[in-house]
Amino acid sequence: MKQFRTLLIAVALTLGATAFTNAQSKIAHIASQELVETMPAYKEAMTQLEKLQKTYDAEIRDMMTEAQKTMQRYESEAPTKTEEENAKRAQELQSTQRRIQEHGQKAQQDLQKKELDLLKPVYEKARVSIQKVARAKGYDYVLDSSNGSGVIMADGFNLMADVKKDLGM
Repeated sequence: MKQFRTLLIAVALTLGATAFTNAQSKIAHIASQELVETMPAYKEAMTQLEKLQKTYDAEIRDMMTEAQKTMQRYESEAPTKTEEENAKRAQELQSTQRRIQEHGQKAQQDLQKKELDLLKPVYEKARVSIQKVARAKGYDYVLDSSNGSGVIMADGFNLMADVKKDLGM
């Protein structure tokens, strides 16, 4: 009976040690934002966004220039016009300013939507590649070591080189 008990304890310790060893997960890290920013698709998307931003800026600048010219003309003509006409012109200028603000807000919304549309596939491609490389290398978890992501220490394996290789960069 004593030998059976000793054998049972030995088996339990062996199984416990094996379970403990198997429970330890392999962890790697990668700076995902740095990866995304080096991808050619990201650079293309940013170029498109900058071009669109410049277009909207030019439109708003043109609208403001036109409004300023109209305001200066109205101010110079004000002494020769009636109060009623001047009030009507003031309302017209306020309406123009409102349209410029609305156009600026719409432009900002359009830029945000375009940014989301352009960058979503880039982030998805990076995520899929990270998962593929991590699984191939046998990692259970991959932590994001980008600034502000909450990882304090990243001494584990860095997947950056392997993921860039997988992406053909």
